Amino acid sequence: MKYLFAALFVICSTVSFSQTKAVETKKIKTPQALCEACKTRIEAYLNRYDGILSVNVNYRKGETTVKYLTDRVNIETIKTAISNVGYDADDVLANEQAYNRLPKTCKKPEDGGAHPKPKTPAQPTQPANQ
Repeated sequence: MKYLFAALFVICSTVSFSQTKAVETKKIKTPQALCEACKTRIEAYLNRYDGILSVNVNYRKGETTVKYLTDRVNIETIKTAISNVGYDADDVLANEQAYNRLPKTCKKPEDGGAHPKPKTPAQPTQPANQ
């Protein structure tokens, strides 16, 4: 009788472990996403996909963190989706038609878009008059 309960326990625990979904979290470089509008646009588009659990665009670092179920969506599909919004995603270039629809402020600097703030050199301190 003890062996029956032990076997039943092992079978139940094996079944419960086999139903666990594989979840992955990846960071994708999105250097062109430079503002809050870019963040909102990418997050809203990706949240429509089945299998994507969370999306966070960090436009200050130029990266997008995606948490997803591997049995429903893969990283290449996610990169292609970001490309279809009009942004570069790692090695996948932005879809040209989608890129052209972006507001001017969300385009690359060479296309007249938003320029990163120039870094100003620190001003040397002047010694006090003696």
